[in-house]
Amino acid sequence: MKAVLLLEDGTIFDGLSFGAEGAAVGEVVFNTSMTGYQEILTDPSYREQIITMTYPMIGNYGTNDLDAESVRPFCAGFIVKENCPFPSNWRRQYSLDEYLRKNNIVGLEGIDTRKLVRHIRTQGAMRGVISAGQTDIEKLKAKLAQYPGLVGRDIVKDVTADKPYLWDKPVVDVLSDTELKPAPKYKVVAFDFGIKQNILRLLVSHGCRAMVVPANTAAKKVLAEKPDGVFLSNGPGDPAAVTYAIETIRQLLGKLPIFGICLGHQLLGLALGGATYKLKFGHRGANHPVKNLDTGAVEITSQNHGFCVDMNLLKDKNVELTHINLNDNTLEGLRCKKLKAFSVQYHPEASPGPHDSQYLFKQFIDLMKKSR
Repeated sequence: MKAVLLLEDGTIFDGLSFGAEGAAVGEVVFNTSMTGYQEILTDPSYREQIITMTYPMIGNYGTNDLDAESVRPFCAGFIVKENCPFPSNWRRQYSLDEYLRKNNIVGLEGIDTRKLVRHIRTQGAMRGVISAGQTDIEKLKAKLAQYPGLVGRDIVKDVTADKPYLWDKPVVDVLSDTELKPAPKYKVVAFDFGIKQNILRLLVSHGCRAMVVPANTAAKKVLAEKPDGVFLSNGPGDPAAVTYAIETIRQLLGKLPIFGICLGHQLLGLALGGATYKLKFGHRGANHPVKNLDTGAVEITSQNHGFCVDMNLLKDKNVELTHINLNDNTLEGLRCKKLKAFSVQYHPEASPGPHDSQYLFKQFIDLMKKSR
């Protein structure tokens, strides 16, 4: 079946359909990872985004139920150069095509993804509509015109949990099927702004009992649980629009140790008095070099964000800059010792290094230990 991608500037890419039929709108972005496509698809941070993979062949090892980062894929659409129809892997349960069909995600293959990525890098991430079956451009233009984009909108509410729940599943060694689960010593309240499950697994494997709470949970409810620390998760969209979370974090600052990742990092930066801005085409991939300003070490990191904290507005607020992106010198980490809070923009739980950044979880444990 024919499929099409229409960008807001009028650029059209014609290809073939795989996955579900239908049409979907979102922000068109690209990810430079060579593997990990299922983790990317199921990361709630991709809500309302049409993901383009830069690696030419995707799907060669299939998909399974264990490698998901959330209950289902949250992206709007998926674009590849070539979808592999015959995956081979001992853990495979579904092909990529079957997985997208099962989760009603529209896929597009057979286009020049290099051309699309170069266009996005030049013009910036933009709104688009991906359609399989319906290829009438005028109808697609009308559909795209109704989509407001991400800036100024709170879409965390679309991915957060409905109610609190406890998470007790640890990291599992897939080769030996061994659970890495020490006895829990610390109670952590984890805000679900679109949380990835491997973050929760790592918290458990570092000796934490994790209580996951919805994004709009009030500070007084968190304090009533008497936790040892608070975790601020990743999530989608414009951080400045999640005003209720920013206010909650302000009320928690200084009362409990706080650790944030990705959107959680941005929300912490806003709560500390900073500001955020939208990047031209974002950082999405598994090979972004980040310099640790404390040690001078360079970490290879996994990233997925379209907004960034403005470091210039934090320098006079007792906030230390701890990490810098070596590709464009944007802020990747901050710390406020006085308020027992720190955060990073990248994803230490994704392990592309493979373990360059997992020391951050130990830092959180140490901070909770000292604060008892």
